[in-house]
Amino acid sequence: MKKNLFLAAIFSLFVFAVTASAQIADHSGTWKLDVSKSKLGDRNMIAEQTLTVVQTAKDITVTPVTKRNPPPEGSMGGRSGGGMGGGGDAAMTYTLDGKETKAEVEGRMGKMPVTLSAKSEGGKLHLTSVSTFSGQMGEITVTTKESWEMSTDGKTLTITTDRTTPRGTDSTTRVFTKN
Repeated sequence: MKKNLFLAAIFSLFVFAVTASAQIADHSGTWKLDVSKSKLGDRNMIAEQTLTVVQTAKDITVTPVTKRNPPPEGSMGGRSGGGMGGGGDAAMTYTLDGKETKAEVEGRMGKMPVTLSAKSEGGKLHLTSVSTFSGQMGEITVTTKESWEMSTDGKTLTITTDRTTPRGTDSTTRVFTKN
């Protein structure tokens, strides 16, 4: 009987420790992009960016506001790295239970459906968005995978992004400081 109580107590402590370590850091707040510390890539036109993040126990909403550099003279005027073929500044709400959610974002070609998912793993928050829409060349799928890592002091947020389009994969690392 004492052995069973001892094993039950050890098991309870183990479950508590695993549950506590699975907690997702609170990313809430206003985050300003530090362009000098970020690796934005050749095709990225971001001049400034601010993320407003509202996080609850159930979900996280990310609202970006982006100021872009004008395209180089003589270019086709296209831009890359903004997301979903449009302005890229739509608020996105991800559930933190790992389940997919559906949303619509405004793009250059009108409203487009997007599937969102989030999971916490290894101390990082992983956000994924997938959008499939009809373009000039037929059906196009854009997949964006973000890995969010917060510094131990909670003042720096590093977001590594891989965006896959028919043109290939574009990878960036954005470093934000908390306002």
